[in-house]
Amino acid sequence: MRILLALLYVSLVGAPGGSSLPANDSFRNTIQSILNIGQITLFHIKKLRTKLPAAPQMEFSTPSIDGLTSISRDLQILDNELQNPVTDLLSQIQADVSSMEGRVRLFALTMGCPVQARPRGHPWASLFPDSHFYLILEKVQRYLDTIFLNKDKLKVC
Repeated sequence: MRILLALLYVSLVGAPGGSSLPANDSFRNTIQSILNIGQITLFHIKKLRTKLPAAPQMEFSTPSIDGLTSISRDLQILDNELQNPVTDLLSQIQADVSSMEGRVRLFALTMGCPVQARPRGHPWASLFPDSHFYLILEKVQRYLDTIFLNKDKLKVC
């Protein structure tokens, strides 16, 4: 009987120390999952571009990536811009970005990072829908490329 109690005690006391490794694996898996969604999104963008005429050259700046909070905010903005009532060509990319934002948001909350409330409504209003279409594709692609270059920022708030 004492042996059973001793084993139970050891398993209960040893559990917290042993559980830190799976948490680290969980964090690594979450980060990898976020990056995988980004890779899939880039694939969808490249596939869509092959079906479209060549895009015009556009200049804009990509927001800086400071950590999970800024990534979540930027993905929310891109998600809203992708919700285009004129065409459904962006629906898969919008779903990808929305999924990625959800994972980043959940991971940020798990890490105790501050996360902004999701903006309401669709800010999509453009006098030049074709230009906007190409612009948002380019924005998403460049932002995802920036995330891959700064993937260490997925570990900080």
